[in-house]
Amino acid sequence: MSIKRKIGIIGGGIVGSTAAFYLSNDPEVELLLFDDGKGQASSAAAGIISPWLSQRRNKEWYFLAREGAKFYSDYMSDLAKYLDTKKIYKKTGTLLYKKTPKLLDKLEKIAYDRREEAPEIGEIERLSGKDIQKRFPFVSSDEEALFITGGAKIDGEILVKNIHHLLKEKNQLKQTRVTNLSISDGKWVITTHEDSVVVDDVIIAVGAWLPHLLESLNLSVDIRPQKGQLIEIQTDIETTDLPVIMPVGESDIIPFYNGKILVGATHENDEGFDLTPENKLLNQLKETATQTVGQLADYDINSYRIGTRAYTSDFLPFFGEVEDLSNLLVASGLGSSGLTTGPIIGKTMVDWLYNKKTLFESYKHQPNHYIQPKMKGE
Repeated sequence: MSIKRKIGIIGGGIVGSTAAFYLSNDPEVELLLFDDGKGQASSAAAGIISPWLSQRRNKEWYFLAREGAKFYSDYMSDLAKYLDTKKIYKKTGTLLYKKTPKLLDKLEKIAYDRREEAPEIGEIERLSGKDIQKRFPFVSSDEEALFITGGAKIDGEILVKNIHHLLKEKNQLKQTRVTNLSISDGKWVITTHEDSVVVDDVIIAVGAWLPHLLESLNLSVDIRPQKGQLIEIQTDIETTDLPVIMPVGESDIIPFYNGKILVGATHENDEGFDLTPENKLLNQLKETATQTVGQLADYDINSYRIGTRAYTSDFLPFFGEVEDLSNLLVASGLGSSGLTTGPIIGKTMVDWLYNKKTLFESYKHQPNHYIQPKMKGE
């Protein structure tokens, strides 16, 4: 009887859950995912998978986001063997607005340039306000916008819940908080409120909580939390095939199924890990969204979601190995692009555990730019 490789994953957001999914069916692996669900950014998020029109200048980040969007086709195909993905992810196109026609010109040029390497963008159309209202009558704004057919929407909450359900059925999920991480005789010891588990390999994907977890290893981490709030509005609108709308500002409009529309999210840098809803901001999200979809004024806010994103000081994500800590992989700093980049990061770290080459070998040692031994007195 062969000895199974024991792997622990700490953090069950989109990175950790994706990694767990790809490890869960390996008969040679004994897997445990640890997650208490508190403040998780992925479960609080509804994502727009449309990175091609981002104007962030960092080429390495754009490559990661572009490949992350491309990976979704394979990811959903893999998930569909075990669960219904229809309400998780759907490609319905993205409608993007800018403040001025000149800025929209610039965006249109970016779209055509980037489609050369990313055909996933699909068709690109510059639509007048009247054209938009003919095609998507629920849009009331008369502003012109750019429409790309390759844009998609994803509900992070449903995705994570479904994967957790699969893992729970296999006794691979521990719904508890990890309180300490240590090394003993070359093995990793994961301690929770209930017990300790010894594993061979660890993947850490706890987002903004990474500094707290690595304190026990005497490491400091360049990560700060950012609070994000979004609202759910239940409508009578037929929403299933409607595109994602990205107006100017924070009130992105994401129509899902059965009339559900999500709007958000806020970006609050000074709230730490506070998960208290702020009605003023929630109402502002709705008011701003009604400038594009006037019908939303007829409906109440049905519920809200609040989570904590993780950001580095240079706003770039990192994932890979930590110097002098063998058999440990870590990811954090994904910020508001977590639903776009999270799945491919999770899959990449699994590939690294199997010693497979990936598209992201340059990332392997990047955590060491953000994770450093603590200085005396810290």
